[in-house]
Amino acid sequence: MQWQPDGDQQSRLARAEMLRDIREFFYQRQVLEVETPALSQAANTDPYIDSFALVTNQTRYLHTSPEYAMKRLLASGSGDIYQICKVWRAEPSAKHHNAEFTMLEFYRLDYNMQTLMTEVDELLSQLLPSLKKHSNFHTYASLFLDKLGFNPHTIAEDTLKACVDKYVPEFRGELDHQGCLDLLLTHCIEPKLPNDRISFIYDYPATQSALAKTEQVADYNVAKRFEVYVGNLELGNGYQELTSYEDNAAVLENESSVRQQMNHEAVPIDQRFLSAIQAGLPECAGIAIGLDRLLMLKTDADTIKKVLNFSWENA
Repeated sequence: MQWQPDGDQQSRLARAEMLRDIREFFYQRQVLEVETPALSQAANTDPYIDSFALVTNQTRYLHTSPEYAMKRLLASGSGDIYQICKVWRAEPSAKHHNAEFTMLEFYRLDYNMQTLMTEVDELLSQLLPSLKKHSNFHTYASLFLDKLGFNPHTIAEDTLKACVDKYVPEFRGELDHQGCLDLLLTHCIEPKLPNDRISFIYDYPATQSALAKTEQVADYNVAKRFEVYVGNLELGNGYQELTSYEDNAAVLENESSVRQQMNHEAVPIDQRFLSAIQAGLPECAGIAIGLDRLLMLKTDADTIKKVLNFSWENA
């Protein structure tokens, strides 16, 4: 039986340096570090994310992100905040995923998507000094038009499925519209993102907005959210946050409905979060960044296990 750690001393030193640099970055910008509970009475309703449940006399769920609790702080007047914490997602271990991982999440008042992307670029450029080339910023539509020749916001369903057959012929199965776009993104676009610089993809389809605001562009709506990559490794997911109580409640109710349709376990909606939104969430933008993946880039590790002291299987 293995008792030794998975990661080496180099990764431990690199992690300590990275955490120190992150805290200094936010200290210089007067962003407050906070802590919120890892266990909650409610769970993430996203049908594509599963929570771990702790079943005792009252069920609690390990958080998949501190988002809901941090937004309760924002609504209470906390001002700009960040958190570095462990989160859990019930997904199989993989090259880039461990069920327990470390997340940086932060929120900036009166930021929009563009100003948040600028700050994330500054943070990641400091943490990854070996990436000396200027970062790339692409709209979701421009990448599909450039690589695949169609606008993902306006393409017809049958044409989209024909594109899947053409570009990912090895795929067998049925996908909805969003599933087709996700498949083409992961198989045809992400692998072509450059390894020597940071890449931002923004203005996703409105159907993928989650808790981000939407905005009309030309004759279609886009989600004011972005994802940030180095090569094909996704590091973070940022939003210009949805502040309307009615819209937030509708998103969570819809996600719960989709979970039922997919035969996933029903989970309670976070009513305290919704009460905070109803009391008034200030205009803000926020992002969650996977720090273990970031550490992989800093140390040239080819698997996430190499930057963890004890992986899921060795815990």
